[in-house]
Amino acid sequence: MDWWIILLIVLAAIAAIVAVLYFLGKKAQKKQAEQQEMLEANKQTMSMLIIDKKRMKLRDAGLPQIVLDQTPKAMRGSKLPIIKAKIGPQIMSLICDEKIFDSVPVKKEVKAVVSGIYVLDVKGLHGKTEVVPVKKSRFKRALEAAQAKAGAKPVK
Repeated sequence: MDWWIILLIVLAAIAAIVAVLYFLGKKAQKKQAEQQEMLEANKQTMSMLIIDKKRMKLRDAGLPQIVLDQTPKAMRGSKLPIIKAKIGPQIMSLICDEKIFDSVPVKKEVKAVVSGIYVLDVKGLHGKTEVVPVKKSRFKRALEAAQAKAGAKPVK
């Protein structure tokens, strides 16, 4: 066989893979937009006392059995941001949005925007909410140390 035939076969395979990934990506994007729209439609604001927050596996989080049954098997082993909160007289485990998980204050009363068992947003109710500073990676610390020695401006 000539080399150009092999090249055409490889290019056709790559084109097929790219086309499949493109259509799967569009389908996933539509599905995510529908889910986000459903979350926005069902959201409500409630006052709660945050007891604890952790990243833990779904089966260890203490969520209702129906939630575990509805999640895909691949997702059950992954760790999710879980908040344990007292809402009224009840203590519940809720799934938190990844974007706001670090800013959720522990052992504080907050007003939270909740959709089902999913916490979308948190605002402090009493006192100031503490923002935990983000840890810098080893590379950034080493880069800042090297720049400090050289007298250059530090990178943010």
